[in-house]
Amino acid sequence: MTAERAWWKEAVVYQIYPRSFNDSDGDGVGDLQGIIERLDYVADLGVDVIWLNPVYDSPQNDNGYDISDYRAIYDEFGTMADWEALLEEVHERGMRLVMDLVVNHTSDQHEWFEKSRQRDPEYEDYYIWREGGTNEDGEPTPPNNWESFFGGSAWEYDEARGEYYLHLYDTSQPDLNWRNDAVRQDIFDTIEWWLEKGIDGFRMDVINLLSKAEGLPDGDPDSEWVGSEHFIDGPEMLSYLDAMDEQVLSNYDVMTVGEMPQLTVESAREYAGAEGPLDMAFHFQHTKLDYADGERWSVGDWSLPDLKRIIDRWQDGLAADGWNTLYWENHDQPRSVSRYGDPEDYRPESAKLLGTFILTLRGTPYIYQGQELGMTNADWDTMDDLRDVDAINHARELLDREGFDDYDDVKDVVGYRTRDNARTPMQWDDSENAGFTDGDPWIQVNPNYREINAADQQADTDSVYNYYRRLIQLRSDRDVLVYGDYTDLRPDHETVFAFTRSLATDSGTERLLVVLHFDDAAETFDLPVEYADSTLLECNYDHDDPDPGTVTLAPYEARVYELFD
Repeated sequence: MTAERAWWKEAVVYQIYPRSFNDSDGDGVGDLQGIIERLDYVADLGVDVIWLNPVYDSPQNDNGYDISDYRAIYDEFGTMADWEALLEEVHERGMRLVMDLVVNHTSDQHEWFEKSRQRDPEYEDYYIWREGGTNEDGEPTPPNNWESFFGGSAWEYDEARGEYYLHLYDTSQPDLNWRNDAVRQDIFDTIEWWLEKGIDGFRMDVINLLSKAEGLPDGDPDSEWVGSEHFIDGPEMLSYLDAMDEQVLSNYDVMTVGEMPQLTVESAREYAGAEGPLDMAFHFQHTKLDYADGERWSVGDWSLPDLKRIIDRWQDGLAADGWNTLYWENHDQPRSVSRYGDPEDYRPESAKLLGTFILTLRGTPYIYQGQELGMTNADWDTMDDLRDVDAINHARELLDREGFDDYDDVKDVVGYRTRDNARTPMQWDDSENAGFTDGDPWIQVNPNYREINAADQQADTDSVYNYYRRLIQLRSDRDVLVYGDYTDLRPDHETVFAFTRSLATDSGTERLLVVLHFDDAAETFDLPVEYADSTLLECNYDHDDPDPGTVTLAPYEARVYELFD
């Protein structure tokens, strides 16, 4: 049965990280006018939606995810007039604009927190405050053993109030108390304020962390994120999101996607099924494949069969009720070519293969800025090079925990995992600073910008960029790539991911075959697929139309066929 049509299912989303996209005024920080200058580039790629990372007023301790005023623009990014101009320019090009919604926490410089720490009666209960305890030596201890995602305790003592406040992320990001009716109403009013300004939806940051367990009990000390069983998918989560949808979101034709740590297929159907409050949700299971023993700050081997098991579970699990998000990269993930491809010997080929993966599966694809160029991880030679508070905190924690003396001892894992890899400036051309800024960039530019940049790739019909353009157009032209059924043909094959997409139409069944070779050695094998004739629609190598039944695949080769009965 064909899924109900929706514009956000048929869209391709392009994520812009404003700080690193394009600087229009030479201060080394990307800004809203800089985005406007490059909108034609984004539109020419063929995408339908821009997801804009936070541009709200913020002290920038976590690069904008610490918001001090939900209804103001951070001055280094521009003004509200600049934002309004951006929205108008996006809409004029036939694209839509989705904003980040960060409502699990605010900045500790938000007016609400300032009043809460002073026990203002109206705001005293806007955050989660608790008294601490003492250990057997009489030393003060936090209210429980929950940990911050960025390392260390999730509790910080506040001298002004004389209590601890909860922060599941940085100490500068206190968690809002969603049990408070006034908090929820303030947030709902803020959502409506932005929707009335004309935006087209929200990407909702760590949205399944809003509800905390009654009593805030200790968590399992051996879990990946201590305490998470008490603050992920908490008891009131669905009721909070249902209220948000009923009171605000359902009144607008918008797209909503939730970022949801530790999300399962079953939970995704509740949050984003046909009766759920959201349209889609991001899960992270495939982004943990290269964790060693489940440890985020480590690097392990990953296997293609493991990836396919995850993809199969999500493709099949949401086929009847729900909708997938398809992504490799975002502002929190290292570059996919450096992670799942071969950045040294087969960078263009593996970048195209990874693009084929997300643009031919069932779901809405998300492309992160520079991914369409095959941008790679950078080198982080010293701690001073880092800007990512998460990486800096964990580098220090690794040094303390392992007893190492020097950053060089942890440089490889920190450099591989840091979010800064996704935040190096967009590589526009081969001029100084990759054409990103005339000033001193806020973070280092990857030195390979002379070989990898947008200007060169736009002019090269065989580039990663133009390959993405063709695939995006193919997806736009073929409903089968949006609504078609998915079948994994060789789930246990070690190096080849082959699947079909099929869609019943008035004139018969349309079928496409996708073959992806995740290896650096050529391989020949047979595919269990029946067909009378075929057409090779796209390939990242220069081929005549080869037989899809018996294939000899080059390193990191990707093929998309149409099959005829």
